[in-house]
Amino acid sequence: MTDQRIFKATPTANMPSYEAARESFSWQDAQDRLDGLPDGHLNIAHEAIDRHVVAGHGEQTALRWIAKSGARIDMSYQDLQHLTNKFANVLRSHGLQQGDKVYALLGRVPELYIAALGSLKAGCVFCPLFSAFGPEPIAARMTIGGANALITSTRLYKRKVAAIRDSLEALETVFTIDGAVPDTVDLAPLMKDAATTFETAQTGPEDTALLHFTSGTTGKPKGVVHVHQAVVAHDTTGRLALDLRPGDVYWCTADPGWVTGTSYGIIAPLTNRTTMIVDEAEFDVARWYDILQSEKVNVWYTAPTAIRMLMKAGADAIGDRVFPQLRFMASVGEPLNPEAVIWGNETFGKPFHDNWWQTETGGIMIANYATMDVKPGSMGKPLPGITAGIVDVKGDTVTELTAPMAMGELALRPGWPSMMRGYLHEPARYDKCFKGGWYLTGDLAMRDADGYFWFVGRADDLIKSSGHLIGPFEVESALMEHDAVAEVAVIGLPDETAGQIVKAYVALKPGHDPTEDLRLDLMGHARKRLGPAVAPKDIAFRQNLPKTRSGKIMRRLLKAREMGLPEGDISTLESDEK
Repeated sequence: MTDQRIFKATPTANMPSYEAARESFSWQDAQDRLDGLPDGHLNIAHEAIDRHVVAGHGEQTALRWIAKSGARIDMSYQDLQHLTNKFANVLRSHGLQQGDKVYALLGRVPELYIAALGSLKAGCVFCPLFSAFGPEPIAARMTIGGANALITSTRLYKRKVAAIRDSLEALETVFTIDGAVPDTVDLAPLMKDAATTFETAQTGPEDTALLHFTSGTTGKPKGVVHVHQAVVAHDTTGRLALDLRPGDVYWCTADPGWVTGTSYGIIAPLTNRTTMIVDEAEFDVARWYDILQSEKVNVWYTAPTAIRMLMKAGADAIGDRVFPQLRFMASVGEPLNPEAVIWGNETFGKPFHDNWWQTETGGIMIANYATMDVKPGSMGKPLPGITAGIVDVKGDTVTELTAPMAMGELALRPGWPSMMRGYLHEPARYDKCFKGGWYLTGDLAMRDADGYFWFVGRADDLIKSSGHLIGPFEVESALMEHDAVAEVAVIGLPDETAGQIVKAYVALKPGHDPTEDLRLDLMGHARKRLGPAVAPKDIAFRQNLPKTRSGKIMRRLLKAREMGLPEGDISTLESDEK
């Protein structure tokens, strides 16, 4: 499981010593770093914008937007303050009050970021929708959440919302950013006339701020509730896990339609007073390398899928570009294979630092820190203030496993600020996540003798073959080491003799053909690396693997298709080759 190549720590001003930070850390101290509002109130937008303006940093660039055309628009912290005040005033003028739900269906355009922060400033609950969703997932999420207002474009409204508008009983107002169509309100003139001053809503730490949806194995997405106190964790994890420093140029490539794109694409970079880069365009190898160089990015937060696509393009794609300002690179979304960590070090002179968290945790829980040696393939160690354990769950009994590399369910002691406060309208489902004084994540992991955690797989992805417990990630990582392999997904299939057998689905790099000889070579490579008990018994070639639009490989969908089972909620599925 562990990779023998270890990348040594680089000292950083934010957390010079992990051990010392864990010893001295308290969430109250972390909250005291923020301003807060009078009488114990707390509002995410105030901490992200207004306090920096009050402190004299209004002229610093807060957001640099890069259009598909390459045109750039800079917004200072003061600009963002005025624009979010305007949007909050527009919401008030249309009857939106504290606690009402404001949804956004937009691409990565400035209006999305203004709407998110302006809604929070008004005390409304903000819920982002991924712009590539079709009408059905949009309707499901807006119905479950009881959307009161929507901000979108005329094109997205006509294509995806108009036909379902009558079914959305709570929806009163639709703002469009580029003119009006029937049953919508043109936002631009309202913003032009709105006042630039607004008194931030006196929200409490436990008032709902954000609503994020996550897919389940059934057809119904789960609405995950987060409160304003989550900003304490966003600010802290941005500083400690991503090493964000005031004045940094920071690029999070995640779309704000997903939790990463909100927590670490909007809130954490702004509370830490960075200049955040927002690229309107979709992934493009040359464009990404150009942005890293031309914008002098200091901290880059991206996803394993994107890293693998850069690896697939080869070293020649970089050309003569150099990145002397790039200080820290991190990855999130699904476990990062060791080969990708090593590739990062070979390509940029520094490794990618993987980290782990969930929509439900609201923020980074386990990470490879700048001050910590990186073991490729490891999730890292828990954040200061977080207690993580490996547990065995039998009925109502939860037992912590302390032996090094014992496999069990990853669990966290509840109580951190960004912990979800519920699944919307599903209290019983929420209660099932907590047992024996732990939050049960549903992920299987191991902890080594040095305290590093290692991801094994989702509990329902674990493969039991001939008495062996096999984690998909271990098999996938071994196959990723082969020069021909771009991406891998591994599942277990029923077998009369072994119980389950391991099957791998492989997408190849350009220049490699899916031949029988290559299949046999991959089988041999896996057997050599893993042994015959763990290596896949079958390998199938796929041009593309099914992924969510946030980049996670959908193993359960591969399994469902193999076995002829219901596919469950596929509202977040990208187009894929069946």
